[in-house]
Amino acid sequence: MFNFKDLNIKPKENTFIGKKIEIDDILNIEVIIHGFEIKDSTKKAGTKYLTLQVEKEENKRVVFTGSKNLMDLISQVPEDKFPFKTTIKKNDKRLLFT
Repeated sequence: MFNFKDLNIKPKENTFIGKKIEIDDILNIEVIIHGFEIKDSTKKAGTKYLTLQVEKEENKRVVFTGSKNLMDLISQVPEDKFPFKTTIKKNDKRLLFT
């Protein structure tokens, strides 16, 4: 029988680290964005969701959101500009990186 460690299977590089927190937990607070992923939603057909790897108070956390605006904005950030500092603000119901 094989030991798992002998199989040389490595986790995907884009694995997110930390506890899940709500987007409201990081509103109006400076955070560091380390990475993101946009996937098709399994909860709402025909929509997408954004997974953010954030750092808040030196702790890595994971945030999920369906914000189309955040997806559009973060998709425009070049890969070599990660990580970056930002404050996520809510303007009416619209979320923005500032």
